[in-house]
Amino acid sequence: MIAVPPYVQALLAALGDAGFAAYPVGGCVRDSLMGRAPADWDLCTAAAPEQTETALAGYRFVETGLKHGTVTVLTGDGPVEITTFRTDGVYLDHRRPAHVTFVPSLREDLARRDFTVNAMALGPDGQVVDPFGGQADLAAGIIRCVGDPDRRFGEDALRILRALRFAAKLDFTIDPATAASAVQNRALLDDIARERVFAELKGLLTGPGAGRVLRDYAPVIFQMIPELAAGEGFDQRNPHHIHDIWTHSTMAVDAAPPETVLRLTMLLHDVGKPTCFFTDEKGVGHFYGHGERGAEMADGILHRLRCDNDTRERVCLLIQNHDICPPQTPRAMRRLLAKVGEDGVRQLIACWRADCADRVDAILATDTPWGTLIGTAERILAELLAGPAPCFSVKSLAVNGRDIMALGVPEGPQVGRVLGALFDAVTDGEVPNEKAALLEMALVISRKMD
Repeated sequence: MIAVPPYVQALLAALGDAGFAAYPVGGCVRDSLMGRAPADWDLCTAAAPEQTETALAGYRFVETGLKHGTVTVLTGDGPVEITTFRTDGVYLDHRRPAHVTFVPSLREDLARRDFTVNAMALGPDGQVVDPFGGQADLAAGIIRCVGDPDRRFGEDALRILRALRFAAKLDFTIDPATAASAVQNRALLDDIARERVFAELKGLLTGPGAGRVLRDYAPVIFQMIPELAAGEGFDQRNPHHIHDIWTHSTMAVDAAPPETVLRLTMLLHDVGKPTCFFTDEKGVGHFYGHGERGAEMADGILHRLRCDNDTRERVCLLIQNHDICPPQTPRAMRRLLAKVGEDGVRQLIACWRADCADRVDAILATDTPWGTLIGTAERILAELLAGPAPCFSVKSLAVNGRDIMALGVPEGPQVGRVLGALFDAVTDGEVPNEKAALLEMALVISRKMD
């Protein structure tokens, strides 16, 4: 029995008292059947939008979807979208119907939906209304379009990425006919707003089945990010690598923690490799500079996908530094901390582990040379953070600009130069981050500048 929360029951009861059938529908039913707590609850109803508002007169509404029959009811426990039973008219932009027609039938409404697992409703008797086999597909772990896949994807091309996202998030497979249609119709994605494309890509990447879906639907991914296509089948000719660049990248995605920044980083971390490839006199492949080149390419890709600036900048910073050797001395670690910050170092450690997850040495032995390097870096980081007055930026010095001017250094650029020199000295372990020691060194530095 699906447990409907009281605030949703109240809406259903109010619509029923007004004479209108209403049902929880879509993702909330799917998630409940899977034993998951729904993120939100959506309802469908025989009531027209204005009738819904009349029946729920005690609530506040958002009418942004009114054209397509949807009103959002604002309850004390969160918003609930309520949509009138409808069929969709012609889709002119492969995204939204030009018009909708309200209908009295729940089945007609379910027939317009994307996938069978999303085309179920919950009846007032607690029984699931499932005319298209959604429960069977849930049990079998299958994503299948309702009706003709070509029609569904032609109506709304974003459904192509939604199919991939659901397959990755739920760790499902995609029905063969639906899968073939998704690949065949992938060019329709070019008509979809990049923000929507990126939102679906992020959801795909953080799912437990992400790597498999990326590999199985590479043509769809390359439609969004054509720069990745050069890595497919690219022989790295390196004894440490057993897969082509694309396969390695998808396996690195799986090996990374399911966080957007880290998985975006691993998807794109080797995008610059094909442009940096050369072989030495022994025929061994090398990719010197691919971190810098990859960061440049990733910046362009993420700009194009309308990625937010914070995510884009962090991903590019991680890609730029992902191929450096993990610091093996306190001095090297302090330098890296000054460059990318504590969070950045921790993320780099996660990237290093994901990057080497399918290296030959990682497969052949548990205690690998690369793993040892990463372990040493983690130990040094922990020791530095546990030490007295850790200092990873000029702002964390035990002295500030006022202290320097009190020594007689004139206000202006020279103060900044003294602070910068002090920070370098602390980073290099030449002086402790203690006020007395720093002021003593500042006097020496300032005299040399006079």
